[in-house]
Amino acid sequence: MGKGRLEAFSDGVIAIIITIMVLEMKVPHGDSLEALLPLVPVFLSYVLSFVYVGIYWNNHHHMLHACVKVSGSVLWANLHLLFWLSLFPFATGWMGENHFASMPSALYGVVLLMAAVAYWVLQQTIIASEGPASVLKSAIGGDWKGKLSPLLYLAAIASAFWVQWLALALYVLAALLWLIPDRRIENALQHEET
Repeated sequence: MGKGRLEAFSDGVIAIIITIMVLEMKVPHGDSLEALLPLVPVFLSYVLSFVYVGIYWNNHHHMLHACVKVSGSVLWANLHLLFWLSLFPFATGWMGENHFASMPSALYGVVLLMAAVAYWVLQQTIIASEGPASVLKSAIGGDWKGKLSPLLYLAAIASAFWVQWLALALYVLAALLWLIPDRRIENALQHEET
């Protein structure tokens, strides 16, 4: 099976996720700047989640670009990832509406953690279906960012119950790790073409 349909479906789901997140931001009653102040946590949580969804979209695109064929197990692993990404609007809204309180912030971290696990599962499923000569396998190498991110999420989940600002700082740090585009897959694909 070709990968075009999988890419189109995934792109559509991710676009809907972003749309739902922005629609969760309610317009304030009032025409002054003070009317916007209660929305600051909602907006900040939206920005963080928008960055995360953008990171997943970008890396998902590169990962599928390195994929030659799509198997049934890859389809299911991709749906698993999309499931966890689809929970971003709920977790984002709950955290923002409750001004980064402990439980909503911890749940946000659980969703981030599970999305990272699902991404890893998809990555490993693609590598398994491609075989030992997988371009993706040679591209990811040691994958230190992929190993560090879940540890940051776990630390953030735990700290959400004691020091909320530390949990948020860890979520931001993990996003910053991935914000710089990952050139490993692009470089591996260029190497394959030469």
